[in-house]
Amino acid sequence: MSLEELYRYINWRMNPGDEKARERFEKIERFFREISDELPSSGRVLDICAGTGIAGVALAKVTGARLLTVLDARKDDLELAREWLKLAGIRPELRIVPGDAREVNKLVGEHDIALLWGFTMPHFDPFDAVRLFAGVALSLSDDGVFLVEDTDRVYWIMYRAGYRKFLVEGKRDGYTIASIHEGYDFVRGTFIRGYYLLPGFRRISGVDFHYWDISTQLAIGRIFFREARLIPGKGHGTENVWGVLYFIKPRKDVAKLVLKDFNAPL
Repeated sequence: MSLEELYRYINWRMNPGDEKARERFEKIERFFREISDELPSSGRVLDICAGTGIAGVALAKVTGARLLTVLDARKDDLELAREWLKLAGIRPELRIVPGDAREVNKLVGEHDIALLWGFTMPHFDPFDAVRLFAGVALSLSDDGVFLVEDTDRVYWIMYRAGYRKFLVEGKRDGYTIASIHEGYDFVRGTFIRGYYLLPGFRRISGVDFHYWDISTQLAIGRIFFREARLIPGKGHGTENVWGVLYFIKPRKDVAKLVLKDFNAPL
């Protein structure tokens, strides 16, 4: 069982044929326009864990990018980036790269802006995150920018809502998706949750999540970039957005040193 199967049931509002997804695209585009003075223009955009490329296309449109690279493990979703480009009315060179985000520096060449959009960080444990940030740093130009959209889950989940052993994740026509706590990995720091389809209680996927706070991500990012800060705000296309983490000027010497012998624990 895989994330691909889970995503067939949970609608992340990123399909260009979905009206709600198109509204989300407009909100993402609007946010990028608000910070456009801080973004490289006419450059190369790298969308990591891109899904259908909804955010990468919005960023490419705002910055007038000449190249858009979309990277994700799900190749079928990546192909939909072509439809987003048509809807956006832009024609940058498009590169579709199926692969593991943790190997980003081995899969793509140099870019000017990289982004990780859509609250994707929980899929990376702390060891994965170090490899991800280091890999992104090595994939950017000297004044490159890395944007991460995320919310503070320690605050929202552990404090505000409270961690729930059983949670209804969403309802669709004819079925409900629910998740159940199934364990905790003390070494990786991940909560293990099983996803089930109701009625029938059929298990469709098991997913490991690390519930990130904002400050830890900023600290890791600051190791690999010379500047790191939070752009606070809500309404970037999804509810409960805490903000966008903004990193600039990668420290490639540090990234190379870390990746040279860094390994996750056995």
